[in-house]
Amino acid sequence: MRSLEQKLSAALKSRDERLIRRRLPEFSQIVTSGQSVIDFTSNDYLSLSRSPTLRRAVLDALGSTPDILGSGGSRLLVPAPAHAALEARLCHFFDAEAAILFNSGFDANVGLFSAVPQPGDVVIYDELIHASVHDGMRTSRLSRDSLISFAHNSVPALKHTIRRLLCHGEDLKTGKASIFVAVESLYSMDGTFAPLSEIVDCVEEMLPLGNGFVIVDEAHATGIYGPKGRGLVASLGLEKRIFARLHTFGKSLAASGAVLLITELVRDYLLNYARSFIYTTALTNASVIAAGCSFDMLEDGTTEVLAAHLMELCAFFVNRIRVHLKSIPPTLLRLPDHLKECSSRLQHGHRSGEAGHNSHREAEGSNGKSLQCDRKQSAKSTQRSTGTPSSQPFQFPSQIIPLLTAEPRSLSSFLLAFSPSEHSNTDSHHTPPSVAIYTKPIFPPTVPRETSRVRICLQAGHTREDVEILIQGIVAWAHRRIEDARHDRKEWNQLASEIGVRTWMESKL
Repeated sequence: MRSLEQKLSAALKSRDERLIRRRLPEFSQIVTSGQSVIDFTSNDYLSLSRSPTLRRAVLDALGSTPDILGSGGSRLLVPAPAHAALEARLCHFFDAEAAILFNSGFDANVGLFSAVPQPGDVVIYDELIHASVHDGMRTSRLSRDSLISFAHNSVPALKHTIRRLLCHGEDLKTGKASIFVAVESLYSMDGTFAPLSEIVDCVEEMLPLGNGFVIVDEAHATGIYGPKGRGLVASLGLEKRIFARLHTFGKSLAASGAVLLITELVRDYLLNYARSFIYTTALTNASVIAAGCSFDMLEDGTTEVLAAHLMELCAFFVNRIRVHLKSIPPTLLRLPDHLKECSSRLQHGHRSGEAGHNSHREAEGSNGKSLQCDRKQSAKSTQRSTGTPSSQPFQFPSQIIPLLTAEPRSLSSFLLAFSPSEHSNTDSHHTPPSVAIYTKPIFPPTVPRETSRVRICLQAGHTREDVEILIQGIVAWAHRRIEDARHDRKEWNQLASEIGVRTWMESKL
């Protein structure tokens, strides 16, 4: 074997030994014949990929449009009226000065962070920021010591970092150099919301010369939060105070591509310097048309009903699983801190009053005491609001719910083979005889060390019955592991006892 092949094989073997080697999922390995699948891995949060309404709209639009195949090349080489029209539409929808389409959110982040920060500038980023931001920063013209992380969602840590930079950076203090702060509005692995209002206030207060710029990745909030799914920045009324917003089309919108919302100057700069925009073939016309159909559903209010149902399911799941987790050792399985019962960080109230009311009512039926506590926290948070958007007008939990466990592969495998009818106390006629609960174990380096998990993604297409089956499976696995541990401990004690007796007898011979 040649040297390169040896090195590649050794790297893969190392991941095998640590049980973190990535592989593509294959449908044939997930289900057997006759099984139904309940998928809790997809980012298709609004279930639009299975929407007959969206399917008909896309097919009708493609059938009435002459140019649907390909795009012809880079946007800088070939006129693209469909792309320009969608950009103009998104400027209006998101209340932005300018917009620029990218092939993906990854490409958009790489293009923005590699091109815009200038030598002498600094990027401060949340420690859980997406890998695409890291790749963009690495290819920028900034030195490594100009790329600084701060503790997840910690405004005091952000403030401390800025203060330290100002103490040692004269150009930052005088406004000749800039500080960029990179966050996600909703974090993809933890399901936590960034305290956006507090972050913006902090940056503006500490950098009064206007050389502080906040960049928000809204990939996992698009379509669900904010007025008509415009995101958390819009829900907080921060559109004019954010330097750049990223919205992607490949998750809740069941399309592909992404848009950066920026100023005309930044757009012109990206056209000239963002390599991930310049040196690639543009989105196909069909992709642009499909994305436009998804935005039709946002604008006509169709997705608001789906989002409200999704939020109800999120509250229902978390309040139910909390009850079961009280009897399960946290060393085996637990929710993250921000989802613990009566956490001071829990906030309720969706982007519309109706959705928030429904979410409260839904959750109260399953765990009234927990919700009552959460309401008290919500009341405290909204007392400060006087006609302006609340600092947290969205609710925990989000549609992304991590189940923290040192054994994520064991839990995921158990759920895949789980038979609800064998563990159900209800009428078996109402329990699916064969169902595959598809989840995904997540390991470092995708998440920080010692935070392995099964990442649950709830979707609007799920029902309460689906969620109940998931909970049954999770609880059954936990009880199985507890029983296994008890059995192993009993065997060990018996063995130790036998060895002890034998040793005593041998000492007497």
